[in-house]
Amino acid sequence: MTFDAVKAKARALAAHPYAAPQDDLPPALAGLSYDGYRAITFRPEASLPLGRRFSAQLFHRGFLQRKRVALVLQPRDGPARAIPYAPDLFELGPDLRGRSFAPDLGFAGFRLHYAFAADRPADQEEFLVFLGASYFRLRGFGQEYGLSARGAAIRTGGPGAEEFPDFTAFWICEPEADARAIEIWALLDSPSLAGAYRFRVAPGDPSVMQVEASLHPRTTLEHLGLAPLTSMFLHGANGPGARRAEPFDDFRPQVHDSDGLAVVTRGERLWRPLVNGRAQPQISAFGVDPLEGFGLLQRARDFPAYLDVQARHEARPGLWVTPESGFGAGAVRLFEIPSREEYMDNIVAAFVPGPPVPAGTERSVSYRLTTVGAEPAAVVPGALGRVVSTRVGSAERLRPTTPPSPGRRLYVVDFEGPALPDRGATLSADVSASAGTMVDPVVEFVPQTGGWRLYVEWRPPAPMPAGDVILRARLLRDGRAVTETWDMAA
Repeated sequence: MTFDAVKAKARALAAHPYAAPQDDLPPALAGLSYDGYRAITFRPEASLPLGRRFSAQLFHRGFLQRKRVALVLQPRDGPARAIPYAPDLFELGPDLRGRSFAPDLGFAGFRLHYAFAADRPADQEEFLVFLGASYFRLRGFGQEYGLSARGAAIRTGGPGAEEFPDFTAFWICEPEADARAIEIWALLDSPSLAGAYRFRVAPGDPSVMQVEASLHPRTTLEHLGLAPLTSMFLHGANGPGARRAEPFDDFRPQVHDSDGLAVVTRGERLWRPLVNGRAQPQISAFGVDPLEGFGLLQRARDFPAYLDVQARHEARPGLWVTPESGFGAGAVRLFEIPSREEYMDNIVAAFVPGPPVPAGTERSVSYRLTTVGAEPAAVVPGALGRVVSTRVGSAERLRPTTPPSPGRRLYVVDFEGPALPDRGATLSADVSASAGTMVDPVVEFVPQTGGWRLYVEWRPPAPMPAGDVILRARLLRDGRAVTETWDMAA
């Protein structure tokens, strides 16, 4: 088997109408509860060795994971061979104890483990998982799983119902004995799109994944999301976020897997803090030509920001997308869904090409995914100060009214990073609002952090517009930008 052969399979699929997979999950598996499915665990001693430093474990079908995914091992020498299902690969848990299933049951997905320490090849940690539709999660050394990536996003945010393509088959390529990277090929299929993907993954600090995709639309795609990222944002340092949003009654100061979107184009880096609590989902588009990179990042990196011992949100990775070919002009779209539930991934970011992608064509794209921890990170372009927090409150600090006047809102934005000058420099603020007025911006050095803080009051227009008002700010030194652009939906 070769990747060219996988691409040929995708091309052949796209030449015919979509055939939905057969829903043949046995009732005992289809009827499992969440806890019943979680009780099914892969036996570690059955792990599939891949060289000395990698191994694979498999996911059972059941509960929400109904679809069969073909898993194939491609040895270094010799023909590809399917990985057969067997019940004794798993501890099935109390709900299924004593049950057995047919050999053609197949699997729901898989995960890879890696020995980060070269001198301890048996001490392996999970770092990558493919499970459900075209979703996958990647983490770096010392990180916890957080946001997900996807193969493709179709009509996210409409118009029309969103479509979730499936990875229907994977070929896991056996690496050299002491290899530090592994290659995986995947076949994707959906009513609107077929595709072939090559993932070359090098786990570490950071973990880096090279993605190559050959896409074959069955229908013209007006909104094809490339390199999509999916995350969770419940509440953060800017409070509920949206106007008139209900606060969260939560002992934790912040709950999120990502706290903002960064976009880089033509030397400008923009930071959009994420927002929850709107009455309706919100789509924001950031035009790029060319796109230099984008990512959903987790900038709050200390335990006191979250106070969650189990979730460890401070250790969740960001993911940075570096385009290499096939992107062109378009926009990075951010889709924010109102949510009151921590388990719901309510944030999607993806690059959407400017012109529609016609049916019957082939679109080849390649990009790099890199896990991001504490910043500054070399993978995020631009030697600029970064936004580390956004806080919003009443501007009536000396003589507050009850309730606070909606006509005066104070925004406090903190910037940090080695590109910023020390105390004694003079910085100014470049601020703007798409509606209303930004009043009396003040910039000061923060000795406690070594960063800089912007205070600016926004006075909304009357009447307020129906949609969001976009506030922007950046810090200047001698007329030159020294920070990224803060871009806030008020």
